[in-house]
Amino acid sequence: MSKNAFFLLFGTAAFLSGCTMAPKYTRPEAPVPVDWPSGAAYAESGAATNAPAIPDLGWREFFTDEKLRQVIGAALTNNLDLRVAALNVELARAQYGIQRAGLFPTLNANGSGSKERVPADLSTTGSRQTSKRYDANFGAASWEIDFFGRIRSLKDKALEEYLATEQGHRSAHIALISSVAGAYLALAADRESLRLAETTLKAQQDAYALIRRRYDIGIVTELDLYQAQTQVDTARGDVAAFSKQVAQDENALNLLAGSPVPDGLLPKLLEDVTPPQDIRAGVSSEALLRRPDVVQSEGALKAAHANIGAARAAFFPRISLTAALGTASSDLSDLFKGGQGTWSYSPQIVAPVFDARTWSAFKAAKVQREMAVAQYQKAIQSAFREVADELAARGTVDRQVSAQESLVHAVSETHRLSSSRYDKGIDSYLSVLDAQRSLYGAQQGLVSLRLAKLANQVRLYAVLGGGWHEETLANR
Repeated sequence: MSKNAFFLLFGTAAFLSGCTMAPKYTRPEAPVPVDWPSGAAYAESGAATNAPAIPDLGWREFFTDEKLRQVIGAALTNNLDLRVAALNVELARAQYGIQRAGLFPTLNANGSGSKERVPADLSTTGSRQTSKRYDANFGAASWEIDFFGRIRSLKDKALEEYLATEQGHRSAHIALISSVAGAYLALAADRESLRLAETTLKAQQDAYALIRRRYDIGIVTELDLYQAQTQVDTARGDVAAFSKQVAQDENALNLLAGSPVPDGLLPKLLEDVTPPQDIRAGVSSEALLRRPDVVQSEGALKAAHANIGAARAAFFPRISLTAALGTASSDLSDLFKGGQGTWSYSPQIVAPVFDARTWSAFKAAKVQREMAVAQYQKAIQSAFREVADELAARGTVDRQVSAQESLVHAVSETHRLSSSRYDKGIDSYLSVLDAQRSLYGAQQGLVSLRLAKLANQVRLYAVLGGGWHEETLANR
């Protein structure tokens, strides 16, 4: 057998192994409406028509607050969960490489030598003799020729799993950005609530001191004194509670960032944070098919699809080949001289006759595909629900903020008038206490709603798949 014939054999086998028995993949129908929900809650959910679509908007362009950008950048560099997600991608890539390598023969160079003494009664010549042999070979051992696509289907399965893992990394990337922005805004809101509590405590302490002086000279009753004290104690408790919450917010932000965030990058108040850019959801829910977690789920479906091809191929024979090309000699010095060439090849075929496990494995592969279809469709449904929820919040939050601002103004005037009536002796101090509690609650509620409005913008950006691209301005 010549060298050319030897390599022709390998080439022919590789060409013939290009088929696969996996069924043709067809993307399942998305089990959600084409259009986003509409109704009273969504009446104001549409952004300006000139606002950019989410997938085309990088996170550095979406977040306009420079301090927040720096914190997000630090988190993307240092966060350990994101690092693990990136390492999972590297692991999946390596596993795909291992599976893909099964399509090709493993070529080895081997050298061996032996020396044997044979006694006279076992020798063909009737006298004892000593024999020597030296070999140098280059070839493949037990290479499975993939005629029926079993290895190729497993390779495709590993490829889809690798690509799905990469999409999982993108999902983790988006989730981290959203979490950092949410924690940053929550810290700003809690610091604003703490300042409001401290301002309220100072006002309550001043009011208590005034009432104490009036009580000492007999102008007000002991009931008024203790009612004023309850307001002071309540405000002190709120200051302590918000101080704890601010400290915990900082701890959460440091954990997400992967290292302590410098004080200069921390927000002082919610009103100091520059709002994110205005965005739009688009006109069709088909945008969800580009969301990384949905693409990841479809990758798992494609992997299950390819696994059916491997299960089908198990019903057909497996053909393997062992071949070698080299030299041999009884003298080491003559090993590479002309005329010492050797070759060998040994094909083997194993045809399944009866193995009940093969049928069970094929059935399991089909069930796994149906499970993957259900999981893919569930991922689309969950994504649609998340976007719909955020659109509903977006369509109503501005009205809530407007109503709360009006409420704060009305309660503030009520408190002013109640205090004036009390000072003139027209009304009791109980009316002042009620007005103070209502005003404080309304002010805290306004802080919460302003936080909800900013957080809704961040969540809508994330649930529509935004946040993977770092920057888009430079690419336009």
